[in-house]
Amino acid sequence: MDNRTATASYQEWGPVAQATHNEIARLQNAYLADHAAAVAALARLRRGAGKPPHLVPDLWGLLDTSPLYEAEELKDRETELTRAENAFHLALTLWALHQQSRGERMHLSGAARELGAAVRQIKGAEDPGGPIRKRFVRLGSSRTVEELADRLRELVSLLRRDSIPLDYAVLAQQVYRWQRPAARDAVRGSWGRSYQAYQPKKSATTDSGTDSDPKDGQ
Repeated sequence: MDNRTATASYQEWGPVAQATHNEIARLQNAYLADHAAAVAALARLRRGAGKPPHLVPDLWGLLDTSPLYEAEELKDRETELTRAENAFHLALTLWALHQQSRGERMHLSGAARELGAAVRQIKGAEDPGGPIRKRFVRLGSSRTVEELADRLRELVSLLRRDSIPLDYAVLAQQVYRWQRPAARDAVRGSWGRSYQAYQPKKSATTDSGTDSDPKDGQ
């Protein structure tokens, strides 16, 4: 999906998703082109990963948050703006951690890149009693945005280890909604469904569950 198509898609998700995608796309393109300013910006962003924005003064003014203040559904609504800023900041800092030293895009759009589906692709996630699933369940039981940020950071570190991309724009919109107590269960449900729905690609050599002999058909 190209940048224009992705932006149009994120407009349907909401202003937090759209603003997050636009800012990450800008930084990601520059970082992969090895622009010094982008490399420095990501280094600063990584220091704020998992921390509330008000605790990281070094990041004030580094990111373009103006689209959040211009969005009609957020304008002049202090509580909603605070939630939007929290989600935007969390997504950008986690992406910077994820993108570190990676030559491919760690923010990508698509259903297979939503949080649950991405976690399902981590090595060991297929074990129902294993540590990956337990971490994912712990994420769902988070009670504060600080707990949520800390547990997301743990999962993002594993995604980075295995070079698995994540849709940070969708994640940002979900974190924004998660901060509303009435919407929390719906967001958890969305994460759980994407985890359950993801189906690993079948090996080309195992159509019927048995390895094919390369000499067959010769």
